[in-house]
Amino acid sequence: MSWIVATLIAAAAQTGRNAAQRRLTAELGTMGATAVRFLFGLPFAALVLAGMAALVPVPRPDAAVLGWAALGAASQIAATALMLVTMESRGFGVTTALIKTEPVTLALIGTLILAEPLGPARMAAIATATLGVVLMSGADWRRSTWRTAGLGVAAGALFGLSAIGFRGAILALPFGAEPVRAATVLVLALAMQSAIMLIWLGTLDRSALAGIARHWRGSLGAGALGALASLFWFLGFALTAAANVRTLALVEVVMAQLVSGRVFREGASPRQLGGMALIVAGVATLIAVSAR
Repeated sequence: MSWIVATLIAAAAQTGRNAAQRRLTAELGTMGATAVRFLFGLPFAALVLAGMAALVPVPRPDAAVLGWAALGAASQIAATALMLVTMESRGFGVTTALIKTEPVTLALIGTLILAEPLGPARMAAIATATLGVVLMSGADWRRSTWRTAGLGVAAGALFGLSAIGFRGAILALPFGAEPVRAATVLVLALAMQSAIMLIWLGTLDRSALAGIARHWRGSLGAGALGALASLFWFLGFALTAAANVRTLALVEVVMAQLVSGRVFREGASPRQLGGMALIVAGVATLIAVSAR
């Protein structure tokens, strides 16, 4: 499977999971809805890895793998919580657009930490996509909107950092085909995240744990979609650079707008549609540059 196909499957599954989590936020609170994707995703991911283990050897994580996975796991928890907070004050499609500044921050992190030069063409593509994100985030830039935009952009930066952590863990495994590596790191990350969220909720928000138990059916669906999305994200990270995967993932903005209009009855203004067009143009340019 190519990284492009894996990324498109992951983007579609993540759009559905985000929509399911948004519905749960009103019942469970931000941290409760955040925990759902990990607690209910882990059993599905474990089943996939168990099926693979019956056919091929599974690599054993060492200290380096654990370190990279911990970075990715913690960053993703924080990013998911910020994403849900942003959704409470802005539309579903707009929030997704704000979070999709992730390729910009991911490129900057790569430049600063990994010494990866951007080049004029990639910088132009990033600028185009960023302008599209600004337009998508709405026309009214009052203080509350700036705060919301900041939260959305911060969530995107943390999602980018989590992608770096997960790819680092996948590459640090001693052996295994890409699907096995992806499933191994996914189970490891979800186990870490589930433990963190159980400790957090058990200490500070036991009512959320009770709510998760009451709404287990909706939580189960969100967890299954989350595990499916994460498995294909990780497969993409195993096949190519995280920046390539997250750049193509901007197609999720279009998917989210369709969900926003059909499910949540949230319309899009001409300015937001123009922003979507710029995002798509930036994505196309980045893909073309990456393919050279």
